[in-house]
Amino acid sequence: MKSLAKKAVLGSGVLRMAALARAGSAALVMYHSVCRDPARSFNLLGGIGHSEAVFRGQMEVLAKQFRPITLDALAESMRTGRELRPRSVVVTFDDGYADNHEVAMPILSQVGVPAIFYVTVDCIEKRRAPWPGRLRFPFRTTRKDSWRDPSGKEWPLTGDDSREEAFAQACGICCRFTGAPQDDFVAGVERQLASATPPEADVPMMSYEQIQALMRHGHLVGSHSMTHPNMAYVSREDVTAELTESKRRLEERLGEPIRHFSYPCPALSPHWNELTSEESRAAGYETAVTTDRGLVRSGDETLRLKRVRPSKTVDGLRWNIECAFAGRAV
Repeated sequence: MKSLAKKAVLGSGVLRMAALARAGSAALVMYHSVCRDPARSFNLLGGIGHSEAVFRGQMEVLAKQFRPITLDALAESMRTGRELRPRSVVVTFDDGYADNHEVAMPILSQVGVPAIFYVTVDCIEKRRAPWPGRLRFPFRTTRKDSWRDPSGKEWPLTGDDSREEAFAQACGICCRFTGAPQDDFVAGVERQLASATPPEADVPMMSYEQIQALMRHGHLVGSHSMTHPNMAYVSREDVTAELTESKRRLEERLGEPIRHFSYPCPALSPHWNELTSEESRAAGYETAVTTDRGLVRSGDETLRLKRVRPSKTVDGLRWNIECAFAGRAV
């Protein structure tokens, strides 16, 4: 019944009429992975994967009913004070999974929708998933009945809910680390739970050659940090390193300036603060996107842009964007 009611509202045009009074905004839609079969990678990626069929349908909706633009075009409008055109949408991807190139890019090219791909540099170079996936896998697959955290507290692993609770606790610890301490923590969990991500599942990331192919097809590339920490919970030195080193390496390998950043949001809140905005500006980024929900408006701070969740259905994406443009929370 709820789905039918949403379809009726969408068909009535009420949301679109309400949006006319809120011109000068854009919806940045947030994706991660587009899998041919998301269920096969659930133990690694959790719920961040979209099916190929749903993603194609969603991109067709964006192409036909909205105005897809590049993030560069959005940034230019915000920089010059020019009002954003109605129903503007920017498609974004976080992390840098290989399916972004293999599955998503052909669909984007076919429907004529540009996107920006934020990549986690250490994961690209080491060909392994960001640490939340490498932590999720042992918690989802272990045969152990408990996990002891660094404080000595015992977390039961007797069902899906208890496994998710323990996994969330582990993420809350690991998101405060960068580099080697992060790897050490993940390795310690794998040893304790006697379960590690298998090699064939641990190389889901794009190569630099695939990233360059995205650029040749007219898409943008940005940084998603070096090692995917929660930037609001690490030291200033680590914040600076995550911002500047990822930018430097991408520019060195891709031969193009990297102007855009995406804040990882692996656990805990907030995932950005005044310090991270200050450091991202000092590093030379023009924009930075967050996972905070909402639209981008002409006068917004460009280093803390909000985004819209895409939903797992075609109608769900349309509903989320129409509601956002109409000023309704989703």
